[in-house]
Amino acid sequence: MSDPARRPAVALALLLILVVVAACGGGDASTVPSVAPSEAVAPPSPSPSVAAFPVTLTDDEGTEVTIDAEPQRIASLTPANTEIAFALGLGDRVVATDDGSDTPAEAVDLPDVATFESVDVEAIVGAEVDLVLAGGLGFTNAEAIVQLRDLGVPVVVLYAPSVEGVYEDIQLVGDATGTADVADDLVTDLRTEMDGIAAAVADGEHPRVFYEVGYTDATGEIFAPADQSFVAEMVTMAGGDVITTGDPASYAIPLEALIEADPELIVLGTNPFYMPTPDQVAARPGWDVMTAVKEGAIVPVQDTEITRPGPRLPTGLRNLAAVIRPDVTLPAAP
Repeated sequence: MSDPARRPAVALALLLILVVVAACGGGDASTVPSVAPSEAVAPPSPSPSVAAFPVTLTDDEGTEVTIDAEPQRIASLTPANTEIAFALGLGDRVVATDDGSDTPAEAVDLPDVATFESVDVEAIVGAEVDLVLAGGLGFTNAEAIVQLRDLGVPVVVLYAPSVEGVYEDIQLVGDATGTADVADDLVTDLRTEMDGIAAAVADGEHPRVFYEVGYTDATGEIFAPADQSFVAEMVTMAGGDVITTGDPASYAIPLEALIEADPELIVLGTNPFYMPTPDQVAARPGWDVMTAVKEGAIVPVQDTEITRPGPRLPTGLRNLAAVIRPDVTLPAAP
């Protein structure tokens, strides 16, 4: 595992979503429950493959990848990819994961062949893996991707910068594994649920929301959604007027800029590595001038489903909408 204190700026800048996008540093630990239960998407029964192999597809880095035969032994190197594979009914084909893959429970005991910093190429080759699902923009070590491809192992790199990108990645995994029909059905269900939640909160007042990605006690560094980022899109879909860093390439925001934006609601994205409490936030130097702090409008919500670009996004959006727009009755979960 990487140092939790440096992962928020790195992992979330690569999206996220992280954690797990999102093991953040700073803050004292205290358990904070989700607004709604965190449950893995029940995998559908895969339909017979209709894809003809070999197939050639283009991954999220623009690389053409040829897969000679329907993969039977898959290594997933990010938690989101692992969730996607299991949601497509491919759990019995996943033979190795990264050390952050914690959902579903069946994935936890699988051999770890990757961390945030490194990939065990030898272990992947030794496991006779015939497809690797990697993470883009640095989530998976770039040199390892090159090594695996040089050794003849197909590597599909996935990186979703938007909600629509998540849908496209699910379909890409479906195309790569012969489960395209299952992927299409899953995307239809996810899109319907996500759109329904967004529509429910579209009208009415949209409070100014600061979604805290991370905070470093020692330096006072504050991490927030970057402009046009996946996290910012989730806050907007959940009915908030999102406060961003002002830079599409940075997740850091100066305290002065945050005070000027004056959030009406502070949402704390918590996970096992980062569990600040509302009282701790209110006690930070200089924060007492913000409307949200004055009014006690500081609410924790479990971060993983919100920032991890996978099939549990509807749960994350529902949790987020529940704290941003408690005045709205959300559509019933399917």
